Amino acid sequence: MIDISEKPATLREAVAQSMLRVSPNTILLIKKGETPKGDPLQVAKIAAVQGAKNTSNLIPYCHPLLITLVEVDFRIEEESILSTVRVKAIHSTGVEMEALTGAAMASLTLYDMLKGIDKGMRIEWVRLKEKKGGGSQYPRCFIKQATAAIVVISDSTAQRERPDTSGAAIKEFLEERGAEVTDFVVVPDEEDSIANAIQDLVSKGPDLVVTTGGTGIGPRDVTPEAVRSLLEREIPGISEAIRGYGQLRTPYACLSRTLAGTVGTTMILFLPGSPRAVIESLTAVFPALVHSLEMIRGEGH
Repeated sequence: MIDISEKPATLREAVAQSMLRVSPNTILLIKKGETPKGDPLQVAKIAAVQGAKNTSNLIPYCHPLLITLVEVDFRIEEESILSTVRVKAIHSTGVEMEALTGAAMASLTLYDMLKGIDKGMRIEWVRLKEKKGGGSQYPRCFIKQATAAIVVISDSTAQRERPDTSGAAIKEFLEERGAEVTDFVVVPDEEDSIANAIQDLVSKGPDLVVTTGGTGIGPRDVTPEAVRSLLEREIPGISEAIRGYGQLRTPYACLSRTLAGTVGTTMILFLPGSPRAVIESLTAVFPALVHSLEMIRGEGH
């Protein structure tokens, strides 16, 4: 199975359809309620729901999902039955296989219910009609022509006692998504140094400033105190999303005092100090980050 533990959970939705070709006489019997095995549509509906819910038991590499909706609909034509299955879940992976399995099970069950009276039936196709959520709805590529600056806040790195790894991780993450990192600064855990570095970088007008370090509760963790007064607009939802994402992966994430906000047209993220934490934080809010840069520029929703 593919590891999806780093992907944020979002509302996922998929719609799949299947087409069963039948004779006009079979359609007539269904409408009259005279098929020998009972109402095939009701049984097929139950089968579609069961198929969607049990997809991971049928297809080896599918992840088990907590499905929140399976909706089944049938459209009867003169010589066909179209089965449509809609599936929803809040998860880190999509639900298209669940929708496809549900649609396939609907037609298979109809076939079984009707095979005694219609020897010429055939399942013509099973296809995905649409999917929403995750990478298909929320872009993973960075906004075009975005510039970024990085600030590493660490006494030991500033004194060259320990090499930087977190700032490098941020740089790699952003550059892989199309951002141009124009400045990379290292400062000690001192309020004046941190505030001066942020003000200097913001004056250059980057789209994004990302800091790492100093957001914990240790004696030298002073980043929030140094920068909160600099923010023109704080965005608490970003911090909440980062902590919520992290808390599902480590019980210590609730201790982080991450911040986010804007100064002019610059978005600033103040992230934790470890390489793992900065990548998790950026992953948790990246779609919102892309959207926020567009909004700050006045491009709207």
